[in-house]
Amino acid sequence: MKSGYLGIDVGSISTNFVLIDEDRKIIFELYVRGSGSPIDSVKECMKKMVVEIPDDFNIKGVCTTGSGRELIGAMVGADVIKNEISAHARAAVELHPDVRTIFEIGGQDSKVTIIEDGTVVDFAMNLVCAAGTGSFLDSQARRLDITIQDMSKKSVLSVNPTSIAGRCTVFAESDMIHKQQIGHAQEDILMGLCHALARNFIGNVCRGKELKPPFLLQGGVSANGGIKRAFEEALNHEVIIPKHNMVMGAYGAALLAADGNIEKTNFRGMSVGDEQVKTRAFVCSDCSNNCEIIEIINGENVLGRTGGRCGKW
Repeated sequence: MKSGYLGIDVGSISTNFVLIDEDRKIIFELYVRGSGSPIDSVKECMKKMVVEIPDDFNIKGVCTTGSGRELIGAMVGADVIKNEISAHARAAVELHPDVRTIFEIGGQDSKVTIIEDGTVVDFAMNLVCAAGTGSFLDSQARRLDITIQDMSKKSVLSVNPTSIAGRCTVFAESDMIHKQQIGHAQEDILMGLCHALARNFIGNVCRGKELKPPFLLQGGVSANGGIKRAFEEALNHEVIIPKHNMVMGAYGAALLAADGNIEKTNFRGMSVGDEQVKTRAFVCSDCSNNCEIIEIINGENVLGRTGGRCGKW
């Protein structure tokens, strides 16, 4: 019987699964665009994983990460719950032990992580504005009536990228429309947007950080060839897109589960994908915090609760 560890990364735009064996080799990976419901996305991924792996495969530990890590951790019975910084750094160091700087751009936020001797020593996140995130690129692709894949292919063809104001999503979109109206080529506008994103990231998220190579770019946006080019031109240095770049959070989570010395897993089993799991909310009025508690339920059974500031729930 084969055994291994499962990492689940639940973000704002995608849900990612990575399953590794006891030798830490990836035997299953999956990137699924979110359906608007983290629970439904995880159930979909679980069903796909069941089809791909042997029936007798034994999952010895599970780690969840991403913005939905607490919710999904309660749903599946996670043994370890870690933030995205820890998960992405763990995967990056596994693949590139000499990495010094990690750029990670997700659907709703972006992060820079500084590594020394394989350990996180500093990081910064942009949680305030959507400029420079995957959701902004998605919205611009829809407005231009092209796919995000076409955006990547076209942007790298640009010879004369136009200048786009990238500090704000509203200004950037207005600037792109203006450049369209006066006749700039679409590939030049798209590459200009990539430059604006990289410039905004380095100038804001990385402000005050000493950026040293090797540089790794990971997360969903790293699949965009124009973004890689923009970062390399801004830094005047090679930027590495690591293997498994789209699922690095889930890969790191799987590695963290393997690192956890888990004696007996809390994982509820592959049948989670077939369960009628749902949530319900209530406000706890026992103190002035008035925490909004989310209950994860299967039928009448409460699987777990999240949202409380104290240990009551």
